Amino acid sequence: MLTRLEINGFKNLLDLAVDFGPFTCIAGENGTGKSNVFDAIQFLSLLADQSMMEAAQEVRGEHGERHGDPRDLFWKGYGPGDHRMRFAAEMIVPQDIEDDFGRAASPTTTFLRYELEIGYQQPSGLDRFGRLTLLHEELHHIKKGDARQHLQFPHSAASFRNTVLLGHRSGAPFISTTAESGESIVKIHQDGGSRGQPKPAAASRAPATVVSTITSSDDPTILAARREMESWRRLALEPSALRSSARYVDPSVMGADGSHLPATLFRVAHAEPRTDPERIYARVAGRLSDLIGVHVRDLEVDQDEVRQLLTVNVLETAGLTLPARSLSEGTLRFLALCVLLEDPTVRGLICMEEPENGIHPANLNAMVDLVQDLAVDARSAPGADNPFRQVLINTHSPGVLQLVLADDLLFADTVVRKVAGGPPSRALRLRPLAGTWRAGKADGAYVTKADILPYLTAPAGAQLTLDGEIA
Repeated sequence: MLTRLEINGFKNLLDLAVDFGPFTCIAGENGTGKSNVFDAIQFLSLLADQSMMEAAQEVRGEHGERHGDPRDLFWKGYGPGDHRMRFAAEMIVPQDIEDDFGRAASPTTTFLRYELEIGYQQPSGLDRFGRLTLLHEELHHIKKGDARQHLQFPHSAASFRNTVLLGHRSGAPFISTTAESGESIVKIHQDGGSRGQPKPAAASRAPATVVSTITSSDDPTILAARREMESWRRLALEPSALRSSARYVDPSVMGADGSHLPATLFRVAHAEPRTDPERIYARVAGRLSDLIGVHVRDLEVDQDEVRQLLTVNVLETAGLTLPARSLSEGTLRFLALCVLLEDPTVRGLICMEEPENGIHPANLNAMVDLVQDLAVDARSAPGADNPFRQVLINTHSPGVLQLVLADDLLFADTVVRKVAGGPPSRALRLRPLAGTWRAGKADGAYVTKADILPYLTAPAGAQLTLDGEIA
């Protein structure tokens, strides 16, 4: 669970600090840079598994495409040659993990703060794009006694906080960076604290972060941080992927684009200790029928033994049986989220951009309820019936903003910022509503309902007359 994110120098994110709860909605007009928060989270997740240059190429470019120039990831208001981006992420990591060799491990402590600084080296020779360089990397524990001031979102201390925060740590951090002879040296410290000598490595020559290189249970807490960051994913559900049948040999885990939906639902319905697949199908169908205009009585996963394909079939109230691919794009996306809701193995952070796309305005309430239900209930202990999931969405829909609880809302706009030696540029600003749990840490940088009233009010030209024509 990502509880706090600090970003400085990534795209239009300058000195941005945001606290997250189980569910967060970032709302604001298009063009503010809301998606850049998702890009930063995705970048950190990729850095936990890939080299820095590979991660940079995976992150969305300025116009949505992948690209090879890492300079596009930096704040545009820097002066020439001054490219740096800094990240800090506070997170609750899994209590039980497996290393890359299938061996079980448990971290020493589960509440951590990860800090990372990345620079840029100018191209030379045949290199046209230059490369990213590791400047600083640290991984610290957060004391359990300090947890309350870090976790200010509404939650149960007994059922939630004391369940997910385990272990203790004293002494050195798990990863530290020191300067020796003018060069940054990153050191890995053993989980035992003072026992054993730290393992040093020169940061400037590292192609990847230290976290991404930890593959075994010898360093279980660093490995737990890696597993947590790897679990942060960005859903971009594509209609073509959602409409596809699944082969028997396909993975039974839904892809970020919605691929393998039939195989995922089939696995969830038949997973032990469940013994009644029809109950799971009925629950998914019941949730799908919350959509106005969708007349679903039941659904099933059809097994085609000849072609070895799995297909989701929908039984309508009129008696017709149709493949799920006949559903509208918005309904298919809703179906995919219904399946994720039933899958207790889906944990970590789920980022979704504009989940209201393709959904009729009359169904916004059902969609908002669904994405909120995907997130863990912090009033209870996480478990099979309350998976430890976190959800972050962004939207420009006033309808969604009005349905989200005030505590879960961040309002996005931009302000002009300038750093020494660089031109003025617009930076994203995220502000909570006054009176909510985030407002106390905002130092007056919050909005009131009066501030966002113009955003919630539809322009006069958009009103409909009684005969259905635009006024």
